[in-house]
Amino acid sequence: MKTPLMSTGLRWLWLAVVVLVIDLGTKQWIMSHFMLHETMAIIPSVNFFYAQNFGAAFSFLADKGGWQRWLFALIALVIAIALLFMMYRSDYRQRMSNCAYALIIGGALGNLSDRLVHGVVIDFIDVYVNEWHWPTFNVADSAICIGAVLIVLEGFLRPSDRAAKQKG
Repeated sequence: MKTPLMSTGLRWLWLAVVVLVIDLGTKQWIMSHFMLHETMAIIPSVNFFYAQNFGAAFSFLADKGGWQRWLFALIALVIAIALLFMMYRSDYRQRMSNCAYALIIGGALGNLSDRLVHGVVIDFIDVYVNEWHWPTFNVADSAICIGAVLIVLEGFLRPSDRAAKQKG
């Protein structure tokens, strides 16, 4: 018998869509209101800083000549498909894991869209303390990191806690 889609983790895909819309919207706003490398202070220790990332997280492989664009696009696509399959196989009541997967899917698709449309990932959030700056990132990167943290946290839950959360 087929599983009704709304009883699977795919019920949580709305979260991936929200992440994707916010990510693409903020990037479009930055590109239309900022010049490349322009900075605007938002609050103490946070700036908007328009940057283009040719690599992966923290500009990994950014200076390798362009082939990495397609490698990272393929990796993002494979991860999104794998997580969609995992969501399909999970129960919708597994909130933490399904939210984590949806956050990662939304972030992966946001950065994938950048790579395919612009050839680079648009980054704009600059967090700093005094003169030390964290690598510039975007909403998609944040969603991916939060999703990864949720997966790790879920791994630390005892099996009895996990079973109780699934029933609740």
